[in-house]
Amino acid sequence: MASQPSDAVLANPAPKNTVAQTIDNLKRSGSNWIEIDLSDQHLFAWSGKNQTFTAVISTGKAKTPTYPGVYKIQRKYPQDRMRGADYDVPDVPNVLYFDRGYAIHGAYWHNNFGRPMSHGCINLPLSNAEWLFNWAKIGTPVIIHQ
Repeated sequence: MASQPSDAVLANPAPKNTVAQTIDNLKRSGSNWIEIDLSDQHLFAWSGKNQTFTAVISTGKAKTPTYPGVYKIQRKYPQDRMRGADYDVPDVPNVLYFDRGYAIHGAYWHNNFGRPMSHGCINLPLSNAEWLFNWAKIGTPVIIHQ
């Protein structure tokens, strides 16, 4: 999680039935959206009901979790610096912020995808992060669930 200030509105974690209803609505909409499955450690990119991309990810560790909920991409940066109490990572690639300092981004510092590794962000292999960054627009819905 980056320590940058943000004027973004904090999204409240959504109840499970709201997440399911949102997914249903997005599948009917034909719009692009991103699904994060925390239990399976996978990201799926969708165009309506058609899955267009999938990737193995690393989400937040138990002490620094990734929170389920319904969010939207708020800011995009081709590269950003992420800092916290116990980390300072320069040149983080393909950063898609969806809630305060929480983002979907590339990770060059580990190759343990499929296991929780982060401080709450969603880590992707570099080529997958680049694809998603180019595909997603500001406002793209992000649905995170167990």
